[in-house]
Amino acid sequence: MRIGFIGAGNIGGTLARRLAKLGHQVSIANSRGPESLSALAAEIGATPVSVVDAAKAGEIVIISIPTNAVADLPRELFANVPSRVVIDTGNYHPELRDGRIDAIDQGMLDSQWVAQQIGRPVVKAFNNIFAKSLLEKGVPRGTTGRIALSVFGDSLDAKATVLRLVDDLGFDPVDGGDLANSWRQQPGTPAYCRDLEATALRRALTEAVRSRIAEYRAEEEARIRRYIAAQAAKG
Repeated sequence: MRIGFIGAGNIGGTLARRLAKLGHQVSIANSRGPESLSALAAEIGATPVSVVDAAKAGEIVIISIPTNAVADLPRELFANVPSRVVIDTGNYHPELRDGRIDAIDQGMLDSQWVAQQIGRPVVKAFNNIFAKSLLEKGVPRGTTGRIALSVFGDSLDAKATVLRLVDDLGFDPVDGGDLANSWRQQPGTPAYCRDLEATALRRALTEAVRSRIAEYRAEEEARIRRYIAAQAAKG
């Protein structure tokens, strides 16, 4: 398939690398322009393009940027673009990175907010796996202990496309339900970044408690702070 990336950081860059290696036609973009991505594109076999061109690049567009940066995307980015499967890989980190986004703090899910900002439905995926696991732990279907990844979205066709992509990347695809349930794999929940097999992942998704969303997020941000401090102490 032809796949466009808006954002080429840890998750976006890793996905682009993996998908290009699988033979997909990958275009990558960021806020700094195509020239800033020339080296990465040459290394992984992708094409550096503008953000506008990435939105038009293929059947799938993957948005992999900080949540607060979504509001800075060009207005009407998808206005004249035919139907696309749009994947949101982002996570909202108000204290560590994004600042406060009132709508999300008042109960709107981050991916619902992203969909509202870009004027297109999104599928939530790849936000609950570390880049290192995404790069190194994909294995063939049927392999014992294969890690599972859940996917959420309102369009059954779009979600099916992403579930197939998960499988192609070497992970067991799990249909988590509609976008309104995507909070079940947000930062800090039992299903977040734990490299679980399919049965354990489904169980973890059901164990999440919606009233604890803010608590889950705060606990995860505190964990990240501790990790950063420990790494800094090591020099």
